Amino acid sequence: MSAGPDSAPGRPPQRGRMAFLLPLILFLGLAGFFAAQLLSGRDIAVVPSALIGQPAPQTVLQPLGQTPLFDVAAAKGRVTIVNVWASWCAPCREEHPLLIELAKDDRFTVAGINYKDDPANALGFLAELGNPFAAIGADQTGRAAIEWGVYGVPETFIVGADGLIAYKHVGPLTAESLNGPFMAALEAALAAAR
Repeated sequence: MSAGPDSAPGRPPQRGRMAFLLPLILFLGLAGFFAAQLLSGRDIAVVPSALIGQPAPQTVLQPLGQTPLFDVAAAKGRVTIVNVWASWCAPCREEHPLLIELAKDDRFTVAGINYKDDPANALGFLAELGNPFAAIGADQTGRAAIEWGVYGVPETFIVGADGLIAYKHVGPLTAESLNGPFMAALEAALAAAR
């Protein structure tokens, strides 16, 4: 039996060497991909949504407390910011002062979807921090959030006067996001409504 070129004494077979290097090559490729994503400077709060440019879900929710009925279709003809929040959500508490400031602008409406929350706790949250919402729907089962494609709270949507979702912000609104893509999308929706 003759020995091939790969089976010289003291030399490992080529296939064995490749099997050893393949996991290392895969690992380095994945590490490079993730490093490029992290260093890209892309805003991680901007999550692609299949709903952008689509009609807002026709959500009608029972009101939280004495607020008006939450009905997205009734807001058609006016730009609406829809904020998904909960009293148990710490980032919701952080962004709340910004929602209070946004609500002072009469060019649009701020509405809320209260996600899987105890109504008494949600009303206590609003009594303590103020109520920026023109209407609040109670989504105790989480079904409406699923229809809106919510990943977690808080999330904020801009719905144009045409009833189409113009923008989605994942995570708490911050001063930076309000001075960046969120505000640009809001101003574009307002300009389109004129």
